[in-house]
Amino acid sequence: MNNDTNQRAVQTPASDFPTEAFDDATQAVTHLSALYEANTSFLRDAFARYRRNEPFASRVRACYPFVRVQTEVNTHIDSRRSYGFVAGPGVFETTVTRPDLFGDYYREQLRLLTKNHHVKIEVGVSAQPIPIHFAYAEGIHLEGDLDRERLFLMRDVFDTPDLALLDDRIVNGTYEPAPGAPHPLALFTAARVDFSLHRLKHYTATSPTHFQNYVLYTNYQFYIDEFVKLGRTMMARTDDHDERAYRSEYTSFVEPGDVVTYNANLGEQADEGTAPPRLPQMPAYHLKRADGSGITMVNIGVGPSNAKTITDHIAVLRPHAWVMLGHCAGLRNTQRLGDYVLAHGYVREDHVLDDDLPLWVPIPALAEVQVALERAVAQVTQLDGVELKRVMRTGTVASVDNRNWELRDHREPVLRLSQSRAIALDMESATIAANGFRFRVPYGTLLCVSDKPLHGELKLPGMADQFYRAQVDQHLQIGVKAMELLRMNGLHRLHSRKLRSFAEVAFQ
Repeated sequence: MNNDTNQRAVQTPASDFPTEAFDDATQAVTHLSALYEANTSFLRDAFARYRRNEPFASRVRACYPFVRVQTEVNTHIDSRRSYGFVAGPGVFETTVTRPDLFGDYYREQLRLLTKNHHVKIEVGVSAQPIPIHFAYAEGIHLEGDLDRERLFLMRDVFDTPDLALLDDRIVNGTYEPAPGAPHPLALFTAARVDFSLHRLKHYTATSPTHFQNYVLYTNYQFYIDEFVKLGRTMMARTDDHDERAYRSEYTSFVEPGDVVTYNANLGEQADEGTAPPRLPQMPAYHLKRADGSGITMVNIGVGPSNAKTITDHIAVLRPHAWVMLGHCAGLRNTQRLGDYVLAHGYVREDHVLDDDLPLWVPIPALAEVQVALERAVAQVTQLDGVELKRVMRTGTVASVDNRNWELRDHREPVLRLSQSRAIALDMESATIAANGFRFRVPYGTLLCVSDKPLHGELKLPGMADQFYRAQVDQHLQIGVKAMELLRMNGLHRLHSRKLRSFAEVAFQ
């Protein structure tokens, strides 16, 4: 919260919003939606006046809504589920934002809390200010409207993002409530969520509203080219009955710039959006379903820093799973170019998460994701048994932060890779898996061997072009099939108790 050093009065919304208690999750979310809309509307109206150069004699402030539950005794709950309950007696609270985007999520989390603990849901207005930037769902662009002086003075009138409120201590398990303060109910505060929603738009050039619950990451544009081809094909009308039924499961395909192509099999609707003049740093593409359970694919580019950056922000959307699809260096002489690697463990030499998730923390394989990926490879390649093992190997993947690791003295890195039993090396997979573990998002990795530097098969232009043409389409089909299998298996089977800490928050 910004300190009012001049002790000026603070102008707040005129309406008085006392804390109310609800037995029903739907009613609770309806009320918090009303609080959120009233407070953000108040800020937007004030900022419109500020843009018109109207004078302000006081600060303007509105705060996020909160939800709170209080449990008196330990409750016997269904321990087979990995979320929807608190660790014990106490007061648990979180600030909330964007009920238009998270309404269904809030309703489900609160429904489980009332079911498991038989408690009322308290909804009110917190003391955490809403930064003026976050009162606008898609952000505000100040450069063209305000001169330098008005931009500088804005901080004297409105609250702006405060980094002290945006850290990941809850996620990292290092948060300790002050004496008498409530325990966290969710992994992220409202301000942390809003920060990431705005960064997602910046990095991906698509609105957070388009992101789907199943996310694929890749480190090569070739995969994106195939995903775009697939998305546009899925939106095209077909007279084949079975194919039409399959395509109709998806409602639209969204590309950077929020360019929306609607499914012609579901009726005629004009496409929307304008492609940006240049692609963003990590463009995202969305094959959407009406219930949000479609597939998003993001080109994260090369390197663990990008992988951490984008997963830090996508995590606030609480996806059901994310999987890395990309290329890797095969480390075993028995591997061939085009073979698949299903990661069941990681050597983390990417280093970008060392301060958030110590290296001594193991990153376990998640059975549900592993099974879906293996089944997808079998279905797409039409192989099983020993023939499937011929094209796919399960083992440890090492991720490094040095793209030219091959240029170092080989003896030391090769010894470490051999001791770890690694079968493949890349720059992103361990980061994505480790951040999945950290954020309690089910994760997996399926890579494709594109070179074997330890055995003289380097990634040279001619070899690479031939390899890409032969393998990328199949690899992408496998990734899409795996996500569809995970969706069909059901959410209750996917979220693993392996990802819970000792005193886990209730919200998944």
